[in-house]
Amino acid sequence: MTNIKEIIRILKKEYPDAKIALRFKNTWQLLVATILSAQCTDVRVNKVTPVLFKKYKNISDFAEADPEEFEKAIHSTGFYRNKAKSIIGSANKILSGFNARVPDTMEELTGLPGVGRKTANVILSSGFGKIAGIVVDTHVIRLSCRLGLTKNTEPDKIENDLMKVVPKTEWAVFSHLLILHGRKICNARKPLCGECKLNKLCPSAFKGKKSLFS
Repeated sequence: MTNIKEIIRILKKEYPDAKIALRFKNTWQLLVATILSAQCTDVRVNKVTPVLFKKYKNISDFAEADPEEFEKAIHSTGFYRNKAKSIIGSANKILSGFNARVPDTMEELTGLPGVGRKTANVILSSGFGKIAGIVVDTHVIRLSCRLGLTKNTEPDKIENDLMKVVPKTEWAVFSHLLILHGRKICNARKPLCGECKLNKLCPSAFKGKKSLFS
């Protein structure tokens, strides 16, 4: 069985400052940025949000935004129509149902338009310091499979598998570590196994076979 504690130890040494890359000043900005980050790089989101947050200063501004104008503002993040609908819809629901405060429970967050477990986990962890699960994005999916931590392909099932083996005290940082390692070393098309500090622990290293997620 894969030595998860050793994996975490090595990755922490490699990435001592592992944390969320999205830039935000409050939980609402974090929610917006996280929705925008779907199928988009954090670098791109961080270029879009400063202008967006300057124009739309609070939740009410977002709720009252003209959809077409808002779509243009976030166009470069991709899937802009759905993202605009989710953000404006979430703003209205938070205003009407939560007294203009971003909710801080998994159930309430996933009840907002466009917010699934991944987004909710990000907001709870990085916005409220509450750990309810493990953020599972494309990097986490890919690396979890390659490291032999799961045989599943669905995010919710992968999260459940990871929660069984990763110590709860490490849930928050674990996804950040995998994301950073996925970007730097274990990329999708050509993982740099020869440079990977985890290669002796990784069942996929040096096999010369394409990963399920390659």
